[in-house]
Amino acid sequence: MLRPEDYTAPLDRAAEHARRWLGSIPSRHVGPRTTADELAEAFGGELPETGLDPAATVDALAAAAEPGLMAMPSGRFYGWVIGGTLPAAMAADWLVSAWDQNTGLRFATPAVVAAEEAAGRWVLDLLDLPRGADVGFTTGASMANFSGLAAARWRVLERAGWDLNERGLSGAPRIRVLVGAERHDTIDMGLRLLGLGAPEPVAVDGQGRIRPDALAAALAEGRPDGEHSGDAPAVVCLQAGNLHSGAFDPFPEAIAMARAHSAWVHVDGAFGLWAAASASTKHLMRGAEEADSWGTDAHKNLNVPYDCGIVVCRDIVALRHALGLHADYLVHDAHGDHGPGDPFEKVPELSRRARGVPVWAALRSLGRSGVDGLVAGLAEHAAELARRVGELPGAEVLNDVVFSQVTLAFGSDARTAAVADFLARDGRVWMSGSRWHGRVVLRISVANWSSDAGDAEVSVAAIRDALAATQGL
Repeated sequence: MLRPEDYTAPLDRAAEHARRWLGSIPSRHVGPRTTADELAEAFGGELPETGLDPAATVDALAAAAEPGLMAMPSGRFYGWVIGGTLPAAMAADWLVSAWDQNTGLRFATPAVVAAEEAAGRWVLDLLDLPRGADVGFTTGASMANFSGLAAARWRVLERAGWDLNERGLSGAPRIRVLVGAERHDTIDMGLRLLGLGAPEPVAVDGQGRIRPDALAAALAEGRPDGEHSGDAPAVVCLQAGNLHSGAFDPFPEAIAMARAHSAWVHVDGAFGLWAAASASTKHLMRGAEEADSWGTDAHKNLNVPYDCGIVVCRDIVALRHALGLHADYLVHDAHGDHGPGDPFEKVPELSRRARGVPVWAALRSLGRSGVDGLVAGLAEHAAELARRVGELPGAEVLNDVVFSQVTLAFGSDARTAAVADFLARDGRVWMSGSRWHGRVVLRISVANWSSDAGDAEVSVAAIRDALAATQGL
């Protein structure tokens, strides 16, 4: 029998450890202070014969984990486009765990489904995407893109007269997938999982934007192996926010070209899709609303807890036929294909937590003006870091800073790598290394709602010290 008092002590301990962790963020070393291998003993060994008291288990977990935690919620964490967590979103996520609702069916879990549906409508409104489109809450942008591409695969084959769900891919018309040469690798992964193979890369400009002339030529000429395209099923993947430059593809021109060839258009907007939510950056997304599907991460620029991606699909029939299922034991939504639909029809999972509820909490706590200010603030912080770091002797900003990404180099590859290593060991700030245009670079991704002028001051000082320590390389 469930006894509510059994939860009191472990939850109290968890709340205390959470507050202690959050309280340490402003001053702690940003990177972890140990490795997974070094932590193996603290977490591993043989499974004990007898169990541990739940509250003591929470204490043991917190103590073992502490040195291996990275301060990703810090305003000085600029790695991999990872946001922090808004207070309301974190608290809502705790409730989601306590409620323990398997969010697949409208009939079974109406409270959390209603919250998710409201959040979905708000997302469509904020991002100026087609009202009435399906919105699904996935594990992240990888699965959001996968879901949009699954809908694309179903629809373009249906137009070609092929029933994918009945006949499978064997013998199906080959689907051309055209992508910018600097797309994110998760697009390739999604295509691989969908059995579509490698995409056809299309040339990009110096900031990583797909070139309309190259896309037009690729669509007109057919596959690079010489096969004539004719009316072959085709998908074009565009990008809102290049990983290194933050640049946005020219949506109006690219989508018009895709439409002329009856191609489905998917937009990977893992972080960049949120540019549409601010008056100061929405011009970057002009024309993107004419696509067919979009993928993004709420745990990036919206700052909700992991994990929470969002797929939006204009063609609700395609999405639901690609991902949905029907079983006698499930009580399906009574509205059918043209109603709100059950949550499990819009994502790859049948069983999942109510990850859209923290999205609702984040949006409800911010309001329209708060979301605008959050997104604008990320772009402003990136521009300020680029300006100040760019003034340091030996520093070079390699990209046009149009949104939240800044890519830096410090002369030679060796020195740039040494700067990144210094920063990781120093711990005041975390910036991730990468390669772009054949050079070793240091990448700043501004995605945390709490990043402020003080964080910028500390970050610039850390880079100044790194440059002083790496002179001569």
